Amino acid sequence: MRRFDTLFSQLQQKQQGAFVPFVTLCDPNLAQSFEIIQTLVENGADALELGFPFSDPMLDGPVIQAANQRALAAGCSTDASFQLLTQVRSTYPTLPISLLLCANLVYAQGIERFYQRCSEVGVDAVLIADLPLFAHREFTVMAEKYSIQQVFICPPNACEDTIKRVAQQTQGYTYLVSRSGVTGVENQQSAGNLKTLVECLKAYQAPPILQGFGISQPQQVSDVLKMGVNGAISGSATVQIIEKYRHDPQACLAELAQFTQKMKQATAL
Repeated sequence: MRRFDTLFSQLQQKQQGAFVPFVTLCDPNLAQSFEIIQTLVENGADALELGFPFSDPMLDGPVIQAANQRALAAGCSTDASFQLLTQVRSTYPTLPISLLLCANLVYAQGIERFYQRCSEVGVDAVLIADLPLFAHREFTVMAEKYSIQQVFICPPNACEDTIKRVAQQTQGYTYLVSRSGVTGVENQQSAGNLKTLVECLKAYQAPPILQGFGISQPQQVSDVLKMGVNGAISGSATVQIIEKYRHDPQACLAELAQFTQKMKQATAL
């Protein structure tokens, strides 16, 4: 059984949802990034969603854009990101790891070489934010070849045909976007039709649903789980802590530990 499948099965038995933080690899630098990831996992993160630094990221609001710039300024490269992933996997052999990135990063490596490298370092799933459903074939073929689960986004304005196609194509989990726009904690308003989207995704037997965008408080985690999703992804709120304490590494780790504990506690069903 794959790591994400195992995770959701275990959480169901424990009557818990998943808490999945997002961070940009190498933010604010390579050494601190690994310590940050360790802190998240040791304090309750059920899985990780990790981004590769990119100069022009899609969907990212100002907080995560700044994280990309910090990582790039620290000298982070795609090779360094893969090296960090190797370190994370060797430390946490059972932890589900998903990547969230843009298609240009995949093209730059070569599609097959990218998925091969993901497999070599122990990545479980890949979500390409700007990959439309109608253009996924060459990516999913390579994902399948190297046993990587290809994840797709269900947007809040999805029609039933799109929902059905997302449910059929996505693997590992389904990324349900809370609202239109870019990432960020400033806009915590969710689309009014999320419950209907969840019900429709489940009717088409979609993989477990993780909801993201604007989730920064434990109460939000509790609320989205009550709508029937299987977990919550928190990116900007996590990265905001890294930004706030980027010049005080120990305070950063302490704040991240407390944040992760509170968010995980809210996943009890």
